[in-house]
Amino acid sequence: MRVGIVGGGIMGVSIGYFLSQQGAAVEIYEASSTLGGLANTVTLEDGVLVDRFYHVILSSDSHLRQLCEELNIAERLRFRETRMGFYHQGKIFSMNNMLEFLRFPPLGWTDRFRLGLTVLYAQFVRDWQRLEGTGVEEWLVRLSGRRTFESIWRPMLRAKFDGGFENTPATYIWARLVRMKSTRKGISQKEEAGHLIGGYMTLIEAMAGQIEVNGGKIHLRCPVEEVVIKNGRAIGLRVGRDVHFYDAIVVALQIPLFRRLIPDADPAYRDFLGKTDYLGVICSLLVLDRPLTGFWTLNITDDRVPFTGIIETTTYIDPEFVGGHHLVYLPKYTLPGSPWQEKSDEEIREIWLRHLETMFPHFDRRWVRYFLVHRERYVEPLHGLNSAHLIPQVKAPVENLYLATTAQIYPALTNSESVTRHARRIAQTVLEASPALIPLPVQTVIQTAAVDIDI
Repeated sequence: MRVGIVGGGIMGVSIGYFLSQQGAAVEIYEASSTLGGLANTVTLEDGVLVDRFYHVILSSDSHLRQLCEELNIAERLRFRETRMGFYHQGKIFSMNNMLEFLRFPPLGWTDRFRLGLTVLYAQFVRDWQRLEGTGVEEWLVRLSGRRTFESIWRPMLRAKFDGGFENTPATYIWARLVRMKSTRKGISQKEEAGHLIGGYMTLIEAMAGQIEVNGGKIHLRCPVEEVVIKNGRAIGLRVGRDVHFYDAIVVALQIPLFRRLIPDADPAYRDFLGKTDYLGVICSLLVLDRPLTGFWTLNITDDRVPFTGIIETTTYIDPEFVGGHHLVYLPKYTLPGSPWQEKSDEEIREIWLRHLETMFPHFDRRWVRYFLVHRERYVEPLHGLNSAHLIPQVKAPVENLYLATTAQIYPALTNSESVTRHARRIAQTVLEASPALIPLPVQTVIQTAAVDIDI
């Protein structure tokens, strides 16, 4: 069985790995010069490799940790206790244990009790379909109260959704509460976050190496121009002037990119695909000579601050693994057509630094070794109220064609734990179409309820 895979991000490479492990002849086509997609790295001027975007592995990410064991890279996993805080009304508050929670000044005793109840209640929700028709504001106000919503939840939602979250279902916040609570254990509720030395590229390169050991091929700088469809059947991939023929084709891309590759598919199907929108991101990477906050995540409840939060990954990544630098990511998520995406890198740099100087009066621009601005248009799929029916199936209505995209990972969050789980399920689906190959064991493709804050 020859399988052509379009897209060399962590989704496409994972699918290729799982298929090649079961005897499929896999070929991956990636348009850029490196694998990884959103999970790839950038080389600083001093030659140090760091993540373009922020990522985290939680101690509860069982599938990802199992995959690292399978690939003999588990010894490169590192975990460290982390801290989380809030920037509220010009002050920073730590929120990492019961005592700090009880002392949290923005909320009264009743508000704190109801906020804790919200987190606890989310852990017992199993029927997420019931939440899909409930707006996130309605759900949070009902559980946490209006004052807590206005003080904490509203500014965080506005920051995440570029000001507009009115059509967002309660599943959005439910999934985050479940995932983040999954890593807090015991009475202390201490949280651990982790990483792979070398970033996710360590995982991707390990899988890519195994694909090649299994006889597969990986083509870089090789953009696919079209999925060739004849008589309702996908027969190959057009690359330049050539068509490469396959028994099955998997497109591991965002939906708008997939849609462009299938001009000969049923127009109704292409129209259906056009109904999915994505959040984009402007993510600035601040490379400092010292720590900034001491918190893994500093949530911001001040609408005047343009970036969504402050993520300091070197609170759980030892700086020795990133050239002695301290890495701070300042993301701004954007809706389609957002004017923020029109601003130049220099404008973003000046606005971001000016706000840091306001937030941290001791901050000195001389601490900055590098300031990099990275942008992506399709980062996180937008799911509206009662929109699960708009999520495209893995098996496209074209024979031998499969779609693998993060929009299908709903209501779970888009992170490498959920992506690699989804990739295994897709490999299972493709394998079941070929009786000559042995499907993956069914117990390895079951998704748990654990649902990230990362890109």
